[in-house]
Amino acid sequence: MSATPVLRRALREGGRGALGWGIAVVGVLMLYLPLYPSIGANGQMQEIIETLPEGMVNALGYDQIGTGAGYTQATFYGLIGFFILTAAAVAWCSDAIAGAEENGRLELDLAHGVGRQSYLYQAAGGVLLRLVLLAVIAGLVVLGLNSPAQLGIEPIHILGASLALLGVTALSGALALLVGALSGRRTWALGAGAGIAVLSYAVNAVANQSPDLDWLHTLSPYSWAYRTPPLAEGVAAGGLIALWVGVAVLTAAAAVALRRRDVVG
Repeated sequence: MSATPVLRRALREGGRGALGWGIAVVGVLMLYLPLYPSIGANGQMQEIIETLPEGMVNALGYDQIGTGAGYTQATFYGLIGFFILTAAAVAWCSDAIAGAEENGRLELDLAHGVGRQSYLYQAAGGVLLRLVLLAVIAGLVVLGLNSPAQLGIEPIHILGASLALLGVTALSGALALLVGALSGRRTWALGAGAGIAVLSYAVNAVANQSPDLDWLHTLSPYSWAYRTPPLAEGVAAGGLIALWVGVAVLTAAAAVALRRRDVVG
C-alpha cells in the first residue's frame, strides 16, 4: 500500500480539473496582456482612468494601470487571476474533507487504516500542489508575454507576484478546509472560503479610500499580498510570511478538528 494514497488519488483524479483551471488562466492572460501595447503603453488607458471617480480607481487598484506592471496587476493578479485561483482553492478544499464525508468516501478511507491527520494533510497537499501548478502556469505565461506585450516587468517580480497570488488564495482554501473539518458540510466550507476572499478584497478596497482608513489594510489578507505592488516593487516579505503562517495554522487547526469530531458519513 502506498504511504500517501490520499495524495496520489487527489492528484490522479484532480488532474483533469486542474488542467481546466489552467486553461482558464492561460486564456485570460492571452486575452488581456497582448492588449497592453495598444491601450496601455500609449497613455490611452491612463487618460480613461483619469476620467473615472478617484474612489472607484482606488477601490479597483487601477491607479498604476498605465504601466505594464500595474496593468498586469490590475487585470490579472489583483482581480481575475485572484478570483480564478480562489474559486479553485475553495472548491478543492471544500471537497477534500466535507465533500468526502458527505459522499461517504471519508468514512470508508478511515476504515481502511488511513489516520485522520494523515488523511487531512495528504488532501491539503493535493490541493496545494494543484494550486502551485496554476500559479506556475500564470507566472510562465506572464514571463512569456513580458517582452512581446511590452510589459517591462522584472522577471524576479513575476515570481514574487505568483507567490503572493498562491498564498492569498491558499489562505481562503485553508479556511474552507477548516470549516469542512469542523462541520462536515460542503456548503459551509464553500461559504467560509468564498466569504473570506470577498471580505478581504472589500476591506482592501475600503482601506484604499482614505489615509484615515489605512489601518484596515492590516486586517485584509488581500492587502498582505498586494499592498506593496509585487510586480512593480517586489513582493513584501512580511505579507508573504503572514499569508503562509495563516495557511499553516488553519491547516493544523483543521487536522485537530477532524481528529476530535465524529465522522457521520
